Amino acid sequence: MQIFHNSTFPTFLLTGVPGLEWAHAWISIPFCCLYLTALSGNTLILFVVFTEPSLHEPMYYFLSMLSTTDIGLCISTLVTILGIFWLNAREISFNACLSQMFFIHLFTFMESSVLLAMAFDRFVAISNPLRYANILTHARIAQIGLAVITRGTVILTPLVLLLKRLSFCRSHVLRHSYCFHPDVMKLSCSDTKINSAFGLTAIISTAGMDSIFILLSYVLIIRSVLNIASPEERKKAFSTCISHITAVAIFYIPLISLSFVHRFGKHSPPYVPTLIANIYLLIPPVMNPIIYSVKTKQIQRAVLKLVCSKGTHI
Repeated sequence: MQIFHNSTFPTFLLTGVPGLEWAHAWISIPFCCLYLTALSGNTLILFVVFTEPSLHEPMYYFLSMLSTTDIGLCISTLVTILGIFWLNAREISFNACLSQMFFIHLFTFMESSVLLAMAFDRFVAISNPLRYANILTHARIAQIGLAVITRGTVILTPLVLLLKRLSFCRSHVLRHSYCFHPDVMKLSCSDTKINSAFGLTAIISTAGMDSIFILLSYVLIIRSVLNIASPEERKKAFSTCISHITAVAIFYIPLISLSFVHRFGKHSPPYVPTLIANIYLLIPPVMNPIIYSVKTKQIQRAVLKLVCSKGTHI
């Protein structure tokens, strides 16, 4: 069996939906709809936030960051997933695989960081409303955005570079329709203890820590809300958090489900992990614009204003 060292990188084979290869063309239809919904919805959110002056507030700037990460996540996987379903284009070079893996994990880590920033935004808005504008200035929001990008890049760069030192002499068939760090690592015949330890550290230091701080933020938010005397004001304060709580749930629940399937779902049908993995990357980008459009009146008004203004020009 040929061994691929650092000087000769392998070509990997991506996997569609195992056992359902005959139905790839049909499966591509809902995936196309999901991609179109995600890309159009997040693009619309970005457009209305930047063109509507009433939305030039910290909450909506963070929402535009969330939409940007969702668009990036969609673009990172779109080519390989639809390429498999439409053209059976399963081959991907080692460097292309590492590049895709980097951006998938980068936008995932960025989304986790943005959700944490949004939790902080809600905490400041509810616990200290008079100083809200002074604390979350435009400069500070820009600094937070830069920190989100820098954090993900710094954590992921060594993770990717560590894969380049590995040799690949086993099957080159990946388990997903895109390149995923644990998948690539498992195909190596080298010692991957350092890679595994670094991968676990990356997850704990990003999504793990972020989830703890998000939970802590909501404990403090609940304490602040309970100190509000008026029941009507309490309800109003809680209502501003519903969209964010839902966004956090649709990000972390598929992530936890995928982890459980990989760890305990060895006897499940082979297409189950693949479908959950694809859903894990698609559901947040699809649902976030819908959630914020339905639950946030300011976004609704801005979208209706845009639609009406376009209608008058026709």
